[in-house]
Amino acid sequence: MRAKIGVALAALALGVCALQASPRLLPVAWLATLVAGAGLVVAWRVHARWGAPLVALAALVLGAAYASWRAEVRLADDLDPAWEGVALVVTGIVDDLPATSERGTRFAFAVDGVHPAAARLPRRLALAWFPTLDADDDAAGVPHVHAGERWRLRVRLKRPHGTVNPGGFDLEAWLLQRNLRATGHVVAGPDNTRLAAFAGRVRDVVQRRREIVRERLAQALGEAAYAGVVVALAIGEQRAITDAQWVVFNRTGVSHLVSISGLHVTVFATLTGALAYALARRSVRLTRRVPARKLALGAGLVAAGAYTLLAGAEIPAVRTFAMLAIATVGLWVGRPGTAGIVWLWALAGVLVWDPWAPLTPGFWLSYGAVALLLYAAAGRLAPEPATAWPARLLAALRDGARAQWIVTVGLAPLTVALFAQVSLVAPLANAVAIPVVTLGVVPLVLLGVVLPLPALPVAAHAVLTPLMRYLEWLAGAPEAAWQQHAPGAWAVLVGVIGVLWILAPKGVPGRALGVLWLVPLVVVRPPSLPTAAFRLTVLDVGQGLAAVIETRQHTLVYDAGPGWGDVSDAGARIVVPFLRAVGRLHADAIVISHQDLDHAGGALSLMRAVPFGSLVSSLAAEHPIAVQAAAHDGVRCRAGQRWTWDGVRFTILHPTPDEYDDPQATTNDRSCVLRIDGPGGSALLAGDIEALSEARLVRKWPQALAVDVVVVPHHGSRTSSTLPFVRAVAPSLAIVACGYRNRFGHPRADVVARYTGRGATVLRTDRTGAIAVTFAAGMPPVPVAARAERARYWHDAAGD
Repeated sequence: MRAKIGVALAALALGVCALQASPRLLPVAWLATLVAGAGLVVAWRVHARWGAPLVALAALVLGAAYASWRAEVRLADDLDPAWEGVALVVTGIVDDLPATSERGTRFAFAVDGVHPAAARLPRRLALAWFPTLDADDDAAGVPHVHAGERWRLRVRLKRPHGTVNPGGFDLEAWLLQRNLRATGHVVAGPDNTRLAAFAGRVRDVVQRRREIVRERLAQALGEAAYAGVVVALAIGEQRAITDAQWVVFNRTGVSHLVSISGLHVTVFATLTGALAYALARRSVRLTRRVPARKLALGAGLVAAGAYTLLAGAEIPAVRTFAMLAIATVGLWVGRPGTAGIVWLWALAGVLVWDPWAPLTPGFWLSYGAVALLLYAAAGRLAPEPATAWPARLLAALRDGARAQWIVTVGLAPLTVALFAQVSLVAPLANAVAIPVVTLGVVPLVLLGVVLPLPALPVAAHAVLTPLMRYLEWLAGAPEAAWQQHAPGAWAVLVGVIGVLWILAPKGVPGRALGVLWLVPLVVVRPPSLPTAAFRLTVLDVGQGLAAVIETRQHTLVYDAGPGWGDVSDAGARIVVPFLRAVGRLHADAIVISHQDLDHAGGALSLMRAVPFGSLVSSLAAEHPIAVQAAAHDGVRCRAGQRWTWDGVRFTILHPTPDEYDDPQATTNDRSCVLRIDGPGGSALLAGDIEALSEARLVRKWPQALAVDVVVVPHHGSRTSSTLPFVRAVAPSLAIVACGYRNRFGHPRADVVARYTGRGATVLRTDRTGAIAVTFAAGMPPVPVAARAERARYWHDAAGD
């Protein structure tokens, strides 16, 4: 019976996970769920010889059908495209913690009314409230918005639509998991009114409590360097952690400690249970009715549940709470299951509750770490407990070191698959970070949650500061992390088999040979380009531009995408992950066409994260990007510059030295224009040049502008792509880098018509995702769109 239960739970989980990698849902998902459920009941009663395989098959189909049905229901709660961009008046409740920055306030909004009534809106929105254009201070003109408040707001909405890039973050998956089925912004006006200070739902009570804790911590810590980390440890709110701090955590392998991890929840539940046990033993009347141990288990479970809610119910915390709940129920009813069965019940329970959990790295790392520890402990005899405290301390250190070894080695294939890197200093980092955070920082933070004493979060920050200095020192080592290409699925599977062999119990022959199974993770690389071939990838960065040109042995990055405030930018979130995904860990050159934020906003993050050879730009010497590159070869782009990599020729066509001093030229007109030529074709990247520069290019290079592929200047603005320029370029493919429903209306219809009128195919990154074009001798340049190549059932089919 226990074996059948294990098989059924594992197969159910596998079915749910498999659905999340599918480009489409199962047809008639609700009916498939019923049929699979009935099949599981029948299979359960079949003779033992065939029962387990039939149970596994039925549970697998049930898992996929159930996940498909849940997805079908959620996707049906959508925004009618006819109401995109239309001003609507909605009433509802602020449904989570608002995030406030100098760029405004962002929050989830649960809708309970709309005007006009004919509008079809989803029940939950992701809204942004930006400052008015004439505001002088950060976020001026935006009222304070609090969790649980009821508002009437005038909004403009659009369907969930994010950037899609190889190796990049999938915003549409993130929105789907959080049931945010439309995004939009608040339109300034008299309709925006707070209707009630507190709506009073149970969820509102939890979110308001989390907000109170966050505000208390913010007041106590002020502008402290690691205040965002303290807040994350208290309530699971990570938006105040900067990209630079995430780089440190990722390079040192301690990201799991920044979230409300299972270890934190377990320690808090254990301390609460121990206190409850000590108090219960003092009451004879109470323990006559209920054993003290059962009371302690119940108190610990309640504490774990409260902490999980306070933490925002993220996957690691929910997984721990589920395991504690299942174990507690088993002990209360006198049927404690094995650790493996408890783990499987927790796995299946979380997936039933949230079928989209597999879309998050935390799901795989959290469940994977526990599974590895259970696997490594299977069949091992527990040693006799030591009596003397030095021996106990030594045993604890030995067990901790072994657990760290198991998790570090065991999760390596998953870590490389998810992040294209694995920390080499993780054992050194975690050996210090785990006890300091778990036994030092977290208890002080939790006491600060319970007791409104500013000294407690200040003390937690004081304990955290030397740890962060240590982690920053480790992360600064050149070899702190192993970085590589994103491995294929088969290589990851082979690597998992390898680590299971390495961590197998003593007596299993040839455990050291498991290392050989890890080799494909490293040595099986994406196919190399032939000599004289090149690949142009225009990344999907929203309203901005970033492109990567690869030759056989060289890499050039042209622009780095927009910045999104002080916390993040496209360089860190899109360009760097793409380079790692395709195995390009070094940029031979970075070209920043001009200083506009939508082209240069991600450059500093890119330069900090990726070693590079030279910077070519139109920036002044005192610009922060040029200053950052001072230790590298830095030159201003000038017409006539040429170089050749692997048989591919690169030529700068614009600007000329005189144009830097031209008072009529805007920063757009000084954009670096790059032409790339190989036997398989040619491409032109023109930044944001406008009509003035286009006319000069047509006069100066009348025969040198014609190319096969052009990245349309200035995102398809009417200030660019003049008819003489389009005639001179005469591309067969024109790629527009633009944001979905951007406020500029790019690309303009008449600009698109100029290219199509000359026989060009026009592709837009907001509709296709990243666009890759390979130029090789003997084959035409064919574009490959990321949305088509990496299709998922939740991806939006973008329209105008």
